[in-house]
Amino acid sequence: MTDQAANLRERFKHQRIRQQKTIAVVSGKGGVGKSNFSLNFALSLIKKGHSVLLVDMDIGMGNIDILMGTQTNATIVDYFENNTPLSEIINQGKEGVHFIAGGSGLTKFVHMEQKGLEKFFYDFTNVLSMYDYVLFDMGAGISTDSLKFILSADEVMVITTPEPTSITDAYAAMKFIYLNKKDMPFYLIINRTITSTDGIETFEKLKNVLNRFLGKEVLCLGMIPEDHSVVKAVRSQIPLVSFNEKSTAAKALFEIADRYCKQQFSELTTINKPPFVTKLKRFLFER
Repeated sequence: MTDQAANLRERFKHQRIRQQKTIAVVSGKGGVGKSNFSLNFALSLIKKGHSVLLVDMDIGMGNIDILMGTQTNATIVDYFENNTPLSEIINQGKEGVHFIAGGSGLTKFVHMEQKGLEKFFYDFTNVLSMYDYVLFDMGAGISTDSLKFILSADEVMVITTPEPTSITDAYAAMKFIYLNKKDMPFYLIINRTITSTDGIETFEKLKNVLNRFLGKEVLCLGMIPEDHSVVKAVRSQIPLVSFNEKSTAAKALFEIADRYCKQQFSELTTINKPPFVTKLKRFLFER
């Protein structure tokens, strides 16, 4: 714990200025594999040479540490209640994944006084500058509190499955976000597909309804097939892309990471956009 915190503090001293990308990973309902995707997508980016911070925002139901079989040293609650330095609540998991466990502090955080928030904003700005990508693994559905974080992100990744209820809930989540921020970019990931046709039809349904009723475009980053290796990896508490990188689901995850990075390179969407902390300040102080 002490060595890890010391290493992070040393990185703070020698950090370079980065234009990091912040991504909110959401789903309309639980049980669609959102957290598993967040973890394995983060690892896929790391394997491509990027630095990634994964923030578990699934308050009360967070399981990133369990999926990795990693002991959580501290959570965001320790920062707010025990004055634990932010660098010391960044846990290091397997394969070099850096993550912050959310604990149960989101509601407390968004209702803090301005003085406490300003300290967090200062500290978190320093943390963000250490990474290329920061992924917020949001809880299932969208609450008033979690919406502030989602709207502050640069992009939203929506995880769904071909099940009708999952499709309906994914659309409802995107509609809610769209009505609060019309220019938010959406990326869609279809999980647990039985066939490629299964995934394509799911994407077409969501694309058509978004375009028809909201006039909003959505890009499908890829489809992840149903794969028993996923279950085995979860039971072994080893991320899938490390447990069996040759499995069909792991290959799909690597392809999604490749497609995403190529999309970022071609569009450079974060240039001239306000940083995450600046946007979060605005949403929190508007309350």
